[in-house]
Amino acid sequence: MTTTAEVKPEALGKLLTGAVQTVLAYLRKADPDAAAEVDAARRREVTRPAIVVVGETKRGKSSLVNALIGVPGLSPVDVAVATSTYLEFVPGPDVGARAFVPGRDEPVDLRPADLRDWATGLGTLPDGVRPPRRIEVRHPAPLLEYLTLVDTPGTGGLDPVHAEIALDAVERAAALLFVVDASAPFGKPELDFLVEASKRVNLVVFALTKTDAYPGWRTIWADNRAQLQAHAARFGAAAWFPVSARLAELASTLPAPAATELLRESRIGELQHALVDLAGKGHLLALANVLRTVRSELVRLDLGIGARLTATDPDPADVTRARDERAALAARKRTESRQWSLALSTETQRARVEVTGLLRGYLGEVQEELLTTIDHGRGEGIGNLPAKVDQCLQAVSVRLSRDLESRFGKVAERALAQVFAPHELQFVLRRLNATLHHALASKPRRDGGGTDNVMIAMSAGGMAFMAGRGAMAGATALGAGTLIGGGLLVPFAGLGLGLAAGAFILYRRRVQSDRQQARTWLREVLAEARAALSDEVTHRFTDLQYALTLALDDAIERRLRELDAHIAEIDKSLAEDKSTRARRRAALQAERETLRARIKQVDEVLVRTRVLSPVPGTDGRG
Repeated sequence: MTTTAEVKPEALGKLLTGAVQTVLAYLRKADPDAAAEVDAARRREVTRPAIVVVGETKRGKSSLVNALIGVPGLSPVDVAVATSTYLEFVPGPDVGARAFVPGRDEPVDLRPADLRDWATGLGTLPDGVRPPRRIEVRHPAPLLEYLTLVDTPGTGGLDPVHAEIALDAVERAAALLFVVDASAPFGKPELDFLVEASKRVNLVVFALTKTDAYPGWRTIWADNRAQLQAHAARFGAAAWFPVSARLAELASTLPAPAATELLRESRIGELQHALVDLAGKGHLLALANVLRTVRSELVRLDLGIGARLTATDPDPADVTRARDERAALAARKRTESRQWSLALSTETQRARVEVTGLLRGYLGEVQEELLTTIDHGRGEGIGNLPAKVDQCLQAVSVRLSRDLESRFGKVAERALAQVFAPHELQFVLRRLNATLHHALASKPRRDGGGTDNVMIAMSAGGMAFMAGRGAMAGATALGAGTLIGGGLLVPFAGLGLGLAAGAFILYRRRVQSDRQQARTWLREVLAEARAALSDEVTHRFTDLQYALTLALDDAIERRLRELDAHIAEIDKSLAEDKSTRARRRAALQAERETLRARIKQVDEVLVRTRVLSPVPGTDGRG
């Protein structure tokens, strides 16, 4: 057999092309939908290879990206916050950026100084603007002439938001640059994310950062390689690059001789050359990624055949276990329904009180500020008071909408945790979204109302849950949302509060330049605003409780039906004679052997793609 080292790029291209065509032809027969998805990914036009930088929070990803580009501070860096969107660094004649915001047809032009506000949790966005999913940053850096560099959010162990956004960016990757630092070995969340991301990306390069701060980095590096061998063996021989972004940044402030030596110690140049070399193999990397994706689909089919094989020779104990589970769930539904309802009601009431308290505080601040304006303002200032009140009420509505998003998520999370054990949630999530949509669609639309003085504009209160990767895909279509435990998303239709035309007319009739009348008018308007918003908050939480109650009931009923179907399938197999079960089993076994032969062929080709991996220097050689 030809060894990996002997495979030339031209021969590897032909080998990959042939393997992709063969295995896709098989997948089209076995699972046409999966094959269509892979075909769509294969046809995606890529003008420049993308190297996607991934890893846990606080590992130094953004600092490394800045060092690779050669511009300190370009990608926002802060030890207390991870980026909340992914940043695509592309070549351009000048420095600039644009943010792609959900719900807007055109991107928003930004300055580099705006990136901290728009791309981190510490930033302040303009009122009413949702956080962007992606920001494109232009820069004339030499590295970007060869590739697109993507800085992703930290995959933070307990934060499904960042992991989902990072996985979305991975979909476009030619290769992954996985970042860990020299302070400690891999954590389980990092390994889990690596395994998930590498189902569609074949080649991964590792960067070990902060080597200047940890003299024992070689020990950590050895521990990391050992963990890969144990838990993700195909990365055991991957290329590693120990680097120091801090030394590279420091070099930019020093004169030439000292800077050259410091850059050499940082080893950033070595990693830059490796990434440029990878970018030159972009077409081969893309083919390898398609083949890796198809392999993941074949493994999924293999697991399905395994389950069907088990059903052909069922264990009578399986029926007993399934029936016991069904009986326990049905009994729990009968005896604990009131308890579940009470728990949900308690959580909803607590959150409603919290939001109402925040509303009272917000409007109190507005009242104090505007009373000061009245006391110290001149005629023109008092005359513009309605416009100022209108602006303040709009700002309050934005803040309150964000508070409601957060508390909706907490209510749902707490309610689910009290009702379902972790292993049961997978069954709940399958149908939760459709049930919530139906529940809300069946309620009559409630338009904004109020008096002549205050107007609340809104769409019907919209809330829905989405499970898994589909949550992020649906976020753009459904509107602003809050991610909660388990990867659920609660989209929410925001409030819009302002003065109605009657308030302006009343002000002109009664107030004019009278300060005392202005104070009275202001207190009346804000009192009406608080009453109107308090009423709307109550309606929103009522909608949430109603929808969640139906969704939980529906989830339990569907789980009962799934158990009934499972029991029936086992009963059917037990009723068949031995010869019938044997024929079914033989056919499935033959199908599985053919499938596994395909997987083996794919693996043989993918092993040869190791020639695409860059060769690091002595300290990072695999």
